[in-house]
Amino acid sequence: MADQPAPPLTHFDAAGQAHMVDVGGKTETARRAVAVGTIRMRPETLALIREGNAKKGDVLGIARIAAIQGAKRTADLIPLCHPIALTRVAVEFALDDAASTVTCTATAECTGRTGVEMEALTAASVGLLTIYDMCKAADRGMAIESLRLLEKAGGKSGHWQAESA
Repeated sequence: MADQPAPPLTHFDAAGQAHMVDVGGKTETARRAVAVGTIRMRPETLALIREGNAKKGDVLGIARIAAIQGAKRTADLIPLCHPIALTRVAVEFALDDAASTVTCTATAECTGRTGVEMEALTAASVGLLTIYDMCKAADRGMAIESLRLLEKAGGKSGHWQAESA
């Protein structure tokens, strides 16, 4: 990769003041983003989740609803995000016994003038935080790791996909 200047940060004006980006002149396009994150825990905690025996109930069911709600509330949480009319939010969980982890993958979609990367990232974050909240009585040492954007599509910059981890 050749040394190229970093693109300007869009949330700052010419005077360096923070502002909400003007997307009024952009074309509405179908937009999609996929984010992923993982929570590592003790094997006994993962077993509680898998068996549905956590004290607070269906951990993954509640975490899925929380993740969807998180995506819908992104503009309330991230100060310069635009409110977006989401058309779809999907959340999937994968349990890995060997690594003692739960991976949350969140997909956000809309037809609009700005992307949904922050909505996907927020959904994955909130899903993982909910797992932590629901299981912290059994395992306060859980660790949320590797939250990142996997893919985005739509808009002027088109399709982007993360390099393999």
